[in-house]
Amino acid sequence: MANDAKPGADSGHAAPAKSSKKLLIIIVAVLVLVLGVGGVGAFLLLKPAAEYDEEHGDSPAEKAKPVKKKKADRNAAPIYVALDAFTVNLVPETGDQFLQLILSVEVEDSQTDEQLKQYMPKLRNDVTLLLSSKKASELVTINGKRALAEEIKEQMNGVLDPAGKGKKRDSPIKEVLFTSFIIQ
Repeated sequence: MANDAKPGADSGHAAPAKSSKKLLIIIVAVLVLVLGVGGVGAFLLLKPAAEYDEEHGDSPAEKAKPVKKKKADRNAAPIYVALDAFTVNLVPETGDQFLQLILSVEVEDSQTDEQLKQYMPKLRNDVTLLLSSKKASELVTINGKRALAEEIKEQMNGVLDPAGKGKKRDSPIKEVLFTSFIIQ
């Protein structure tokens, strides 16, 4: 009986060792399965995020809207945005002279109108600096006014489209129009 007691005791210890190995294998298999499913799920959920433009933070939907709107713009009525008056001192030639200017800009679409309002402080600053660097003699002629309108347009487009993605004809600001132009 002594011999029977020992083998029974040994076989009792061997069974739990096999069970613990099986349990460990099952736990590892379940863990690998859970991590695999989680990895695939994360990949599928984060895959559209790779389409975002990291530099500008644009989403794919935002990129698609301008393309659709550009096609519609050909038939749509123009959108004009009136800016507040600019009053600046001009570069002195024959004493103190100043320019009072009111202008409106034709924008590409309503999205550009909102962008224009968002960047208005910077736009007004840049236009004010540009205007104050001019002489009255440069602005008196029609060609001088046209050149100034073109400079203002380029400057505004530089703020609204800094990367210059749009071609000249597809720029956010299509035209600068003077509604009042007074030099004194």
